[in-house]
Amino acid sequence: MGLLHTITVKDTGVSFSCAEDQAVLPAMLRTWNGPIRHGCCGGGCGVCRMRILSGDYVAFKPMSAAHVSEAEKEEGVALLCCVQPRSDLIIAKA
Repeated sequence: MGLLHTITVKDTGVSFSCAEDQAVLPAMLRTWNGPIRHGCCGGGCGVCRMRILSGDYVAFKPMSAAHVSEAEKEEGVALLCCVQPRSDLIIAKA
C-alpha cells in the first residue's frame, strides 16, 4: 500500500484515508464516508463527480468528456473513481 493521505469532504467535514496507489472512490466506499453515490466505477457514468478544492492528485485513467470538460478539469472537477491523491485533499460536491 502506498503513502496514506487524508481526504476531507467539505460538505460534511468527514475525513477518510486513501493510499496514493488507490482511487479516491474505493477508499470512500471502504470507510462509508462522504457522498457514497457511485455507478460504473470506471470513469464513464459521472455519478462520482466532485470538485477537488485543494491538494494534489493524478488522474490515472481517462474521465468521460461527457461528464467532465477540459475547462472543468482545470477548475478541479474530477470523477473520484479516476483520481489518486498525491497529498491530502479537500473535496466538495461539484
